[in-house]
Amino acid sequence: MDDSVLVRLIREATESVFSVMLDLPIEAGPVERVVPTSDGYDGVIALVPLGGTIIGSGRLICGARLACRISSAMLMAEHTAVTEEVLDAVGELGNMIIGNVKTELESTEGPLALGLPTVIFGRNYHARSSAVREWLVVPFQCEEDRLEIHMFLAPAADRQAGKPAHAVVHFD
Repeated sequence: MDDSVLVRLIREATESVFSVMLDLPIEAGPVERVVPTSDGYDGVIALVPLGGTIIGSGRLICGARLACRISSAMLMAEHTAVTEEVLDAVGELGNMIIGNVKTELESTEGPLALGLPTVIFGRNYHARSSAVREWLVVPFQCEEDRLEIHMFLAPAADRQAGKPAHAVVHFD
């Protein structure tokens, strides 16, 4: 799949959800290709798996402050600390964004299934998929906060070739 198409779909989906569902400003930044490292994350991550003719996953990463803003806008209630409601809201946001990308991909890739989001919150945690060599990263700025959408997609045939397709999360 052409990266430029995937980047466009991610940007459109993210901008649409932030505009329509959250009424929050969002601005796309320059795209990156990132090889997984041992660097840890602080904040919230929503992991959303995809399967079908292509397999992979999307992940939404943001800090606690933006997660609370997202939840406050989505649920129309003030959230100042990361709670179960905040984690649910971030999971749903990941589901909406990756789900919109999935829907658009189906026109060229055929039927795809969207898995249930897994949401993690913590400090200095590591998340990686053993099948992923490189993530496509589309960063966004929501005022002073950064949000990243990471995607990895591969033909389903890669999985059948014996490559593992599981994720590992490590907490320090």
